[in-house]
Amino acid sequence: MSISKLKVTPFLFGLAVLALQPVMWAQDAGAAPPAEPEAGNKLQKFFNDAGTIGLIIMFLSIVALTLIIKELMAMRRDQLAPPEIVDEIEALFEAGEYQEAIELCETEPCYFTNIVAAGLPKLNASFEAMEKSLEEMIEEETIKLHASLSWLSLIAAVAPMLGLLGTVSGMIGAFNQIAASKGQTTPDQLAGNISEALITTMLGLSVAIPVTSAFVFLRNRVVSYSLEISAVVEDLFERFRPREA
Repeated sequence: MSISKLKVTPFLFGLAVLALQPVMWAQDAGAAPPAEPEAGNKLQKFFNDAGTIGLIIMFLSIVALTLIIKELMAMRRDQLAPPEIVDEIEALFEAGEYQEAIELCETEPCYFTNIVAAGLPKLNASFEAMEKSLEEMIEEETIKLHASLSWLSLIAAVAPMLGLLGTVSGMIGAFNQIAASKGQTTPDQLAGNISEALITTMLGLSVAIPVTSAFVFLRNRVVSYSLEISAVVEDLFERFRPREA
């Protein structure tokens, strides 16, 4: 055996001993390496730690997601004022067929036609009466759109408050545990209550932040579309404005 091999072999042997030391220590202590909890167990523990308040917040998140999808589908320009209906109403106005326009508005109810239908019966009245009728109907229809968004606003406000309630509940549970054990509690005994406090806070904020963003986005869309459609209606009825001599 060469001198170089004699020098290398003890070095490799030392590395092997160092690498095997943790295993030997674990075997000596009779402890096996801790197994990673399964994904199902982690999820079950998360739900258990969240408690009743956390489950309520999760339910609100599902309701909020359903409402957001519904409002995104409803608050579209083509839904509030379908282009084909607008074109047909304009054609009937050009032809002077106002009775047919009223009938079309009744058979195709939407934001645009509801407003037009409020002004057409006032053709024989003064222009001021017609204009007032249109303004009142625009305000009424816009209030209806905002009212449908109010549930999102409510969820965005209630979710963090529920999270705070869960935080308080978890901290009360932790202090009760400390009081019951006369200050001899261990960290693992407080872990459940602290987990509830932190998880409910996280859930409340996780729901409130996106729902608030969605509410503001949809509210701005309502304002934008209502102004746009109101301008179209105003152009339609401008022909009835009395001309100054």
